[in-house]
Amino acid sequence: MDLDEYRKRSLDSWERFAPNWEDERDYVVERTQPVYDALLARLDPQPGETILELAGGTGDLVPALAERVGEQGRVIYTDFAPGMVEAARRRGEEVGVENVEYRVLDAESMDLDDGSVDGVVCRFGYMLMADPAAALSETKRVLRGDGRLALAVWGAPDTNKWAFVPGVTMVELGHLDPPEPNSPGIFAMGDPDRIRELVTGAGFGEPQIEQVRVHWGYVDTDEHWDKTLKLAAPIAEAFNSASPDQRERIVSTVGERVGALLDDDTSALDGLAHVALAR
Repeated sequence: MDLDEYRKRSLDSWERFAPNWEDERDYVVERTQPVYDALLARLDPQPGETILELAGGTGDLVPALAERVGEQGRVIYTDFAPGMVEAARRRGEEVGVENVEYRVLDAESMDLDDGSVDGVVCRFGYMLMADPAAALSETKRVLRGDGRLALAVWGAPDTNKWAFVPGVTMVELGHLDPPEPNSPGIFAMGDPDRIRELVTGAGFGEPQIEQVRVHWGYVDTDEHWDKTLKLAAPIAEAFNSASPDQRERIVSTVGERVGALLDDDTSALDGLAHVALAR
């Protein structure tokens, strides 16, 4: 994989899909709240601390982080997509937080001083970065000596069929290339051993890893496909570039597979995330 080309395409996709994520914020937050809660519990922000959020998306964690560090503390919210940063800024203004700095920042090369933050939180970000090892090394660099990192990534494909089924269908039908080993993507850090390898390789100690279940609660196959097209840029872009007949086949195949899972078990499309703490 050409990582520079991946970075360009990823930035373009996140910039174009930022409005969709902002529109769907409440839906995503409600269903992934268990992950947010686990991250906050692991990070345990304290009054007066400086907390850095990487790949912060639409700013869903900003209100809770700002409240935890208090007026004497500071939150540095960052994302590499300007559209996401603006969405997060609007969220902060909406809830009235004032102790937050919003910055466009590349986690693989941070314009921050060594040892300048007390804690770092990254929710579903490292797995999508071109070079997560570089991003984690940068994370370690900007943390103070006793600082800590709380991160969340999605688990293995068989524990996240809500995402795996559309992706593997697009691959099987020839609309997406199969992922290369350890290439960036939603399942790139789905193996806890991969998390340990990357985290300890960046200079952290052995991470504490827990599994957190997410219940999407799709009402039917139409809702599942609608959310997929709104929020999963690679799938949406490949789908939109297909011919009408090809799109019809994709929708039919994904719908049949998702429908069979839901008929068998209404929780079959639940998700599983890994939440880790490292120091």
